[in-house]
Amino acid sequence: MEKSKKEKLEKKGWKVGDIDEFLGLNEAEIAIIEMRVALAKALVERRKKMGLSQVAVAQNFGTSQSRVGKMEKADAHISLELLIRILFSLGANKKELLKTMAG
Repeated sequence: MEKSKKEKLEKKGWKVGDIDEFLGLNEAEIAIIEMRVALAKALVERRKKMGLSQVAVAQNFGTSQSRVGKMEKADAHISLELLIRILFSLGANKKELLKTMAG
């Protein structure tokens, strides 16, 4: 957020902060969320690069299209392990995934 906009909001009585402050997240929770989002983005990119639909990925992985959609949206109900497993099934390797999760 621009400094001037932040100052204007604070002058009007608004409290301005980060999402982690608002939700009361600790560093570990923030890191997990960032990794989940990075893996989800990597899944979308890899799927599109391969020219696959969510349905095709779901069929190859033995799951539903709606579950693949949730994976791609970094849904909190989808485990990091599942995101990693589906990326491996699409040809990703450990080095790529570690780089993705490291940011």
